[in-house]
Amino acid sequence: MNKMHYLVTGGAGFIGSNLVDRLLFLGNRVTVYDNFSTGRQDFLTAASGHPGFQLVKGDLLDTGLLAKSMKSVDFVFHLAANADVRFGTDHPGRDLEQNTVATFNVLEAMRAQGVTRLAFSSTGSVYGEAKVIPTPEDAPFPLQTSLYGASKLAGEGLISAYCEGFGFQATIFRFVSILGPRYTHGHIFDFCKRLLQDPSELRVLGNGKQKKSYLHVEDCMDAILLAVQKADWKIKVFNLGTNECIQVDDSIGWISNQMGISPKITYTGGERGWIGDNPHIFLDCSAMRELGWKPRLSIRESVAATLTYLLENRQVLERA
Repeated sequence: MNKMHYLVTGGAGFIGSNLVDRLLFLGNRVTVYDNFSTGRQDFLTAASGHPGFQLVKGDLLDTGLLAKSMKSVDFVFHLAANADVRFGTDHPGRDLEQNTVATFNVLEAMRAQGVTRLAFSSTGSVYGEAKVIPTPEDAPFPLQTSLYGASKLAGEGLISAYCEGFGFQATIFRFVSILGPRYTHGHIFDFCKRLLQDPSELRVLGNGKQKKSYLHVEDCMDAILLAVQKADWKIKVFNLGTNECIQVDDSIGWISNQMGISPKITYTGGERGWIGDNPHIFLDCSAMRELGWKPRLSIRESVAATLTYLLENRQVLERA
């Protein structure tokens, strides 16, 4: 990659901080823009000592600060979002503000400063309850089932319109759930925290049969940077995941074995863990593989690595 000045929104978060470290390692300048609602200062410990690093503490709804922070930037990685999928119906305005409106603000700040290159973290949730499994990027969109997915799809629409209307160039990544170091939310996090508190019993949302795919964060970084390096398109969408999926029960078994426990499992019933939960997410990632990428870790290896990280960094569990 050519040496550039990158702005990373949500750069103090799980995925964002891993990306920041990788960009700095490659010799780039990086400005992190984060409101620290979920991001963590300690995730930037290594980055903060780098001469090419700058931190801006700010919210994406602060359009003045955002535009000011965009000066001299060559490329934007827009990763900041409200990722609280499970409780979206408890505060529906949050997804609109932190995902859709925030994306509009990023685009407007870019336009004001003449920045035209963007990568955006979307989600496999935009496919809703897909009829085609594995689901390709051009699959027909069903009705949206989660506010998070709907807000991300709206962000994708804004980005594509800016590419057409203002000459932007964008790459959109629809992730499965990402695992690995600095992981701060999701089922492994929840299970680990509960089992440390009470190893005798585990309450599971849904029936344990939900099928999901997962990807290690380092494999995710490899894919993102490869696609950005090869980008010669106006706008392109890539699914990011592994060529496998697992049931929640599989993950429970691996976690229990690694922790050396045999908890009693209590299911809450139903094939969905919460409103908007998609019981089967499995993405067709052949388009990304055609660029020469493939994940190095299996889902089981990624689950094990994530659990090891959480057990060795229990302060992450305590501060969440």
